[in-house]
Amino acid sequence: MLEKVLIVEDEVHARSGLTELIESWGYRAECAADGMEGLEKAVSWAPAIVVTDLKMPRMDGMELLSRIGELPQKMAVVMLTAQGSIESAVDAMRLGAYDYIPKPVDPHRLKTILHNASRQREADAELEAEGRQQRDTGVLGPMVGSSPQMVEIFSMIERIAPSNVSVLVTGESGTGKELVARALHDLSARRLKPFVAVNCAAIPETLIESEIFGHEKGAFTGALERRAGCFELAEEGTLLLDEIGEMPMATQAKLLRVLEDRKLRRLGSKIETPVDVRVVAATNKDPEKAVSNGDLRGDLYYRLNVFNIQMPPLRDHLMDVSAIAEKMIDDMNERHHCTVAGLKDSLMNRLEGYQWPGNVRELRNTIERAVILAGSGMLGIEHLPPHFGEPGFAPPPNRVGGMETILVSQEASFEDGQRRLDESNSVRVEVGTTVDEAERQLILKTLVATHNNKTKAAEILGISSKTLQNKLKEYSNASVTE
Repeated sequence: MLEKVLIVEDEVHARSGLTELIESWGYRAECAADGMEGLEKAVSWAPAIVVTDLKMPRMDGMELLSRIGELPQKMAVVMLTAQGSIESAVDAMRLGAYDYIPKPVDPHRLKTILHNASRQREADAELEAEGRQQRDTGVLGPMVGSSPQMVEIFSMIERIAPSNVSVLVTGESGTGKELVARALHDLSARRLKPFVAVNCAAIPETLIESEIFGHEKGAFTGALERRAGCFELAEEGTLLLDEIGEMPMATQAKLLRVLEDRKLRRLGSKIETPVDVRVVAATNKDPEKAVSNGDLRGDLYYRLNVFNIQMPPLRDHLMDVSAIAEKMIDDMNERHHCTVAGLKDSLMNRLEGYQWPGNVRELRNTIERAVILAGSGMLGIEHLPPHFGEPGFAPPPNRVGGMETILVSQEASFEDGQRRLDESNSVRVEVGTTVDEAERQLILKTLVATHNNKTKAAEILGISSKTLQNKLKEYSNASVTE
């Protein structure tokens, strides 16, 4: 059966034109001259989608949206907004609107929105049943937890996942902000399309615009071919912009325009390309302080912060440690081909009594180390790092396979790095160390051996000085965010 679409518009020609256009796309369309008539038809005709103007006599679009939200049947509401009323559109999305589109209406964009809304309805029943089953077991997509904090977050994710609304995820480093973005993606109609995550802090400032928006051949020195950016790679899917506060101001301005117009222009291109991407942003900073400090544009913050999901530190919901650890064991068994069965009570008591300054990321590193060491059977206290949980225990920013990761920023004293590293010119890599971690140790050890002579270190390592600088910047960012 064809989806039913109700058009609520007080301007006669716009109303008839939209009705004919939407019918030509294969929908069943009805129209209403104002919000009051629109509400009556919404009750009697029960459309799947309502396309309504914002400013109308008798009952405006906001009140219509609110009244439709009280009806037993769920309807996707698309708001038509005049130019310059983006703030009203954002307010409408906070109240539950599916999406908005500015006037004059772009037919391609409207068609895409209706298609997505229709596709979402097809998935809602399946997702609702699946979500109900997962909630009963304290699981939502890749996330685990039955504490009041996590239950509240799960509920919010379920409410906002079906829409196209932007979401800002905040919280300390390691609390699972990317998992929130993945859950929002997996519980939406976009779940079969790409999920693309980009860390704005890890990309050099000179390359970030190209990485996100793409570039044409010859757009700058070294642009030897056309390249699609993250927006295009995430087409019809979800794009996570992690550490949004680290994005340069000029790039933030371009991002804001893409979010509002749903069109982007690659570097070096004169053509704007429509994009259909849901954006989720994340930061471990206080976004309001970032705005006041000049690190984040206020208008971009307002546009992204339609909904804010604040991830709690793990120390505030220690009752979830057991369930999270069990889920991690399953993941690590598969990754490392182990057969660990679970955790001993003594180990669980130790884990639940620890404050986890590194949050879920630190727990994951601890469990991964333990699984690799044990290989099979039950995990016990003997598989924890030495002195774990004892008074004065201060874990390094990251532990892989029991080996400490020493993070030295470009500005940090390399004399301190030399003091902490072995005085020999060898690099010890234990079983369980990742390739990235081994590379990091080799680079830092070489810098110590060359007394921080980056040119000489690059020659020894067989890489360019630029590559070395990028690696050091990456390590510096990691040390700050851990």
